[in-house]
Amino acid sequence: MKSFKKIYSQIVALISGTIVLLMIPLIAMQFTEEVAWTLGDFVIAAIFLFGTGFSFILLSKKSSAFTFKLATGIALGSTLFLIWSNLAVGLIGNENHSINLLYFAVPAVGLGGFFLSRFKAVGMSYTLIIMAFIMGIIALVALTNGTLSSTQSSIIEVLGINSFFISLFLLSAFLFKNAEMKQVRTETE
Repeated sequence: MKSFKKIYSQIVALISGTIVLLMIPLIAMQFTEEVAWTLGDFVIAAIFLFGTGFSFILLSKKSSAFTFKLATGIALGSTLFLIWSNLAVGLIGNENHSINLLYFAVPAVGLGGFFLSRFKAVGMSYTLIIMAFIMGIIALVALTNGTLSSTQSSIIEVLGINSFFISLFLLSAFLFKNAEMKQVRTETE
C-alpha cells in the first residue's frame, strides 16, 4: 500500500511539474511573438515531458542504487533534449533539413536496446555506447557528404553538438556499468 501511495504521489508531482513547465511558453506567448506554440506543440511537449518523467519513475524502481538512478536520469534527460532540440531547431541546419531525420535513430535504438536488455544496467550501458556511436556516425556523415555547405553549419557546430550528446550518453553508460559492478560486488560478498 505504501508503494502505491509513493507512486501515486510521484505521478501527481510529475503531472504538476509538466504543467508548470508548459506554463513557461504559454506565458511567454503573451509577451512576445518569438514564442508561437500551437496546440499540437503543447500536446507533444506534454507527452514527451510526462513520458520521460514516467519512464524515470518506472526505471528507478529497478535498483535502489543512486548511481543507477543518476545514469537513468542522464540517459532519459539527454534523449529528451536530443529529440526536443532536433524537433525545435534541428541539430544540423534547421529542423527541416533531411540529415536531422537520422537523429531519430538514436532514441529508437535506445528504446529497443533498453527493452532487449530487460532494463538491466549492463545492457543499458551497452545500448548507450551504441547510441553514442550512432551520434558519431551521423556527425561523420554530415561532415563528409556536403551537408555543411547546404546548411551553413560549421564543423565546430556539428562536432560540438554531437560531442555534447556523445559525452552524455557515454557518461550514462559508465554510470550504468558502475552500478552493475557495485551490484555484482554486493551479491558476491
